[in-house]
Order: sequence, then structure tokens, then C-alpha cells
Amino acid sequence: MASKSYMQGRMSYLKGGTRPQAMLWSDNPGTLEDGYYVPQGDEGTDFIIVSDHNRSEISFSNERIETRQRMVNGGMRSYWIADKLKISSSWNRLPSRPFDGNVVFDANGDIVTANYISYTVDGAAGGVDMLSWYETHPGSFYLFLSYDKYRINGLENYSRLQTYSQVLKVYFSGFDYNVEKRSGGGFDFWTVNVSMEEA
Repeated sequence: MASKSYMQGRMSYLKGGTRPQAMLWSDNPGTLEDGYYVPQGDEGTDFIIVSDHNRSEISFSNERIETRQRMVNGGMRSYWIADKLKISSSWNRLPSRPFDGNVVFDANGDIVTANYISYTVDGAAGGVDMLSWYETHPGSFYLFLSYDKYRINGLENYSRLQTYSQVLKVYFSGFDYNVEKRSGGGFDFWTVNVSMEEA
């Protein structure tokens, strides 16, 4: 089961850092535990941590839902409903799997499996895991994002870099991949393009 200590242990794996991967995909919105957004359930089943391995920029664009009409005096009147985000990113030469076998993590996010080889630089989900998530989630899911968005709803929190700063309910609007190169090891290199829309 995921917890604050589990997530902190996972984000320090191989990277030596204190920031989580940029994206996490989850079946649930998670909970706020001591200022940390934590998904509920087990990694690989209820959520996946998406690798930063050769990830491009994360692109954000806003879709403003409104009705705009010019009035008889020439002025503009707008009825604003909401702003919804469109998010996209891509991975180049992403290993198809994170490890050479089934790796087990303990409650602190540390690997307890002996003699393993990591294919992704951060031990997070590879191309096959992402494709499997896409195939099993035709509906909505939750996207946890980690980037420097320290001001949310007018409130400032400078410690947000150590946690996911935003959780959105999203749908996939596009997912395509190419098997770029077959390696001599136990994995392939994939190119993956993902786009999502806020629900």
C-alpha cells in the first residue's frame, strides 16, 4: 500500500533526488498526507509512476469553455463556464520495461528483490506499463503532476517540489507508440506520445 514514506522512497530511487517523477497515473485521487499527495492502493495495480527516462517537455494548453457574443452596442459579453487543461508529452527511446524481472518494493519504497537490473533510469514505468494502462482505462483516471506550481488557489507553498503539486481527473485523447529499436538485452526502445484532456 502506498504511503508518504513509500512515495518518498520511490522518488529517491536511482535519482538520488527528493522530487517525484513528473507524472503518476492513478485509479483514485489519493489522499493528502502531511502535505504529500499519495495515491491509494498498490503500485502496478492501482497506480503507476511514469518514468522521466528521455521524456520531453510537458505541454499545457487551456481550453476555455464559454459563450461569447457581441451585443448591439458593439461590446462583448461572455458567459464563462470553466477552463480545462490539455496535457501532452512524449518519450524517446524509452525502455519497454523498467526492470529485467518482477521487482518487489517494501513499505518504504525500497527494492527488496536481489540481483535485478534496472532499464529505466528511475525504476518507473516503461512503455509496456504505459500501454497497458491506456488499454485498461478507456474512461477517466487521475493524473498526478509534479512541477514548480507553488501557488495554487492563491496559496503559496514553497515545499511543493517534494510532492505532486496538482491532481487532475483526465481522459486519454491520444496514445501512440513506435518500437524504435530492439535492444540486445531484455527490452525494446519505444517512442511514446501521450495526450490527455481534463475531465
